[in-house]
Amino acid sequence: MTNAVEVRHLSKSIEGSPILNDICMNVRQGEVYGFLGANGAGKTSLMKTLYHIIFPDTGTVCLLGETINKGNNPVFSRIGSIIESPVFYSHLSAYENMELHCRYMGAGYENIMETLSLLGIAETGNKAVGKFSLGMKQRLALARAMLTKPDLLILDEPINGLDPQGIIEVRELLLQINHEYHTSILISSHILDELSKIADTIGIIDHGAMLAEVSMKELTAKGIDLESYYLGLLGGGGKDVESYPHGN
Repeated sequence: MTNAVEVRHLSKSIEGSPILNDICMNVRQGEVYGFLGANGAGKTSLMKTLYHIIFPDTGTVCLLGETINKGNNPVFSRIGSIIESPVFYSHLSAYENMELHCRYMGAGYENIMETLSLLGIAETGNKAVGKFSLGMKQRLALARAMLTKPDLLILDEPINGLDPQGIIEVRELLLQINHEYHTSILISSHILDELSKIADTIGIIDHGAMLAEVSMKELTAKGIDLESYYLGLLGGGGKDVESYPHGN
């Protein structure tokens, strides 16, 4: 089966300082892949290289079976994303921002209200997005990413700014999308507990290096919680790291 995301030996330096170091990653089609690391570990930088917002020095990226090169990459029309802080036209409503996204993607408007309803922001009417709370803007960013029912979602810290109820709702929504549409999801976070509740596979990055990719089922079967595993890899406590499954 083709991987939804396949990264091979990807490295990037800026002004002589490495930010990504020989990264390899595999996100299987139809799975939820949790990308875990502290703030500044390299999660966002890697996601930017997937979209060629940042161009890698070495290595290859394949998304949905297509190798990503400089220039036009039609496969991006099959991908929804949130990378860093989402940007909207602040004087326009949620619906109007979604209309603009549809035009950009060459899509119809028929899914707009359904998607806004899924994220709980269908009743905002003509309210300008500039007057939205941080949590509402994050919901709108998720709605925009999901609007065209993509084959792959790449989500960088999508629960930032959400209250506890909002986090639960987004988690359940992502699981629903994954199960009903078999959408592959790459989701980054520094919140261990939340990733452990949603992810099939966890990739752990630290200082620009991929430390491990591990199945949550495998950890559970061995009676190892994600926090202990993570701290063990980073040398911060927990059980002996050598006893843990390290994956690829």
